[in-house]
Amino acid sequence: MNRVLAVVVGLFSLMFLLIGVRWLVDPTGAAGQLGMPLLDDVGRSTQIGDFAAFFLTLGVVILLALVTSQRLWYYPAAILLGIAAVGRVLAWAVHDAALALDLIVPEVIIAAVLLLASRRLGKTG
Repeated sequence: MNRVLAVVVGLFSLMFLLIGVRWLVDPTGAAGQLGMPLLDDVGRSTQIGDFAAFFLTLGVVILLALVTSQRLWYYPAAILLGIAAVGRVLAWAVHDAALALDLIVPEVIIAAVLLLASRRLGKTG
């Protein structure tokens, strides 16, 4: 079971790393994948920089968790995904955005899997 969990978590890391790199090399495609246009001027710089940072950080900290077996490294990724999901719900509830369940559900599931992995695969200290 732990081996399967480690493979799944490793695939999450790879997925996030690839999405982050895509923001750097194909930002138009990456933006479209998230249902948004690529902005102009400073907005474009912000989109590319912030989204690349978000996804690359997710991929790197998950990979660090797997490589070091340190429980602590799972938490930043789970927190980022949890806050993203809450932010999407608030955007819907307060700012008239579409309720993006197709993005919220995977964020919550992946965060939960990462928390499970922190218990099953991670060590303290």
